[in-house]
Amino acid sequence: MTRTDPLDVPRPDARVHFGVFFQGVNHWTVWSDPASGSQIDPANFRKVAQTAERGLFDAFFLGEGLRLREVDGRIHELDVAGRPDAVTQLAALAAVTDRIGLVSTSNTTFNEPADLARRLSGLDLLSAGRAGWNVVTTDNAWTGANFRRGGYLDHADRYRRAEEFLTVARALWDGWADGWADESADEWAHGAVSGAADAPAWAAPDAVRRVRHQGPQFDVDLAPTLPRSPQGHPVIFQAGDSGEGRDFAARNADVIFSAHGNDFDDALAFAEDVRRRLRAAGRPEDDLRILPGTEIILGATEEEALEKKHWIRLQQVTPATALGVAGLLWGLDLSGRDADGPLPKEDPVVAENDGSFGARRVADPRAVVAEWREKAEANGWSLRETVIHLGPQRGHVGTPAGLADRFAHWVRHGAVDGFNVTPYLIPDGLDDIVNLLVPALQERGVYPDRYTGTTLREHLGLRAPLTRRAG
Repeated sequence: MTRTDPLDVPRPDARVHFGVFFQGVNHWTVWSDPASGSQIDPANFRKVAQTAERGLFDAFFLGEGLRLREVDGRIHELDVAGRPDAVTQLAALAAVTDRIGLVSTSNTTFNEPADLARRLSGLDLLSAGRAGWNVVTTDNAWTGANFRRGGYLDHADRYRRAEEFLTVARALWDGWADGWADESADEWAHGAVSGAADAPAWAAPDAVRRVRHQGPQFDVDLAPTLPRSPQGHPVIFQAGDSGEGRDFAARNADVIFSAHGNDFDDALAFAEDVRRRLRAAGRPEDDLRILPGTEIILGATEEEALEKKHWIRLQQVTPATALGVAGLLWGLDLSGRDADGPLPKEDPVVAENDGSFGARRVADPRAVVAEWREKAEANGWSLRETVIHLGPQRGHVGTPAGLADRFAHWVRHGAVDGFNVTPYLIPDGLDDIVNLLVPALQERGVYPDRYTGTTLREHLGLRAPLTRRAG
């Protein structure tokens, strides 16, 4: 699928969009570095958001943690305790930023639509139209244990609940008419109207519509309490790579995250599949922005960038992390073993996902273990080295000029619309990107030199919300 003709540029005016994901729980952050800052200190949230805004990023994303992550009943050692609620944290950041979008990862499996829609609408109003909602579902019973409804939802049921949840939320956001304010009330309040014994109503007749919804998941009957922001609705983001997830995004989302951001042909195949699903859903094929998650490692030369990558991988994949990653593959508790020794001799344990653990195991561990053993033996790798080379891979490594050329090619050929960047260091991990890569992209005409709008929807070049379009 690689396009080699330099004149075959289907999107010559395309621009690169960047978001930053302040992730929290993960092993990609270099936790042990002396420059690694607190993951709960408000100053670090502010530093990352303001650096991203200086770099003209479209959005700042926060993950949601409804419970400490665990694997087979053991707390994940790299989880973060003490982080504020995402919507609360983003509302605080709205006061110290001016343009960057503020996106909350909020769950549909254990939240309720009337409550979450109001909180997101409040963030949208407080930020003057900069709010976004990353719609996610949860597949584990260990999170459900913290909630009254508890339990574990099958994959298809999670998306059915999410779609009905989003339907109710949008109805609440649409509950206020465009011309909801009674202009005479404002005139009266400022003394322009005299002689009236009583003030006029604050809203025009029928300005607020009551929302009544009865469905398999939700029974709602209420009048929404907040008007819409300048962008109409919070921008809808979705991350899900299954067929159900892609179809859900094609029907509902404004932006889709993906794991297809390392290889051009793979990214292009994903993008073309999503566009096909958009057409099937009756939407224009350019109606959805595609932002794969990635890590960006920069060096003054290619050799320096590769050396930096090697150092970062050693810091990311600590001995404990290597044992944890391999333990998920083998289905065994490998803690206490030598990460710098050979791979486990045992065969992997094949177990179904019953929702009791907080990380996904590999669908066919026997085949993956066989590949790991073959390559580890051929290369003389230890367990830790095998995880570094064959475990989860991500990211782009190179010089600012080289990556600027690569990203320009990717967006102009329709493989992506940009990237959602996870810094390997908090709070200073964006500095090289903003100071070095962004200017290189601007020189190539694929990155803006200023914000041209005030809302997140404008930054992303999106149309009006789906329920607000004529016809």
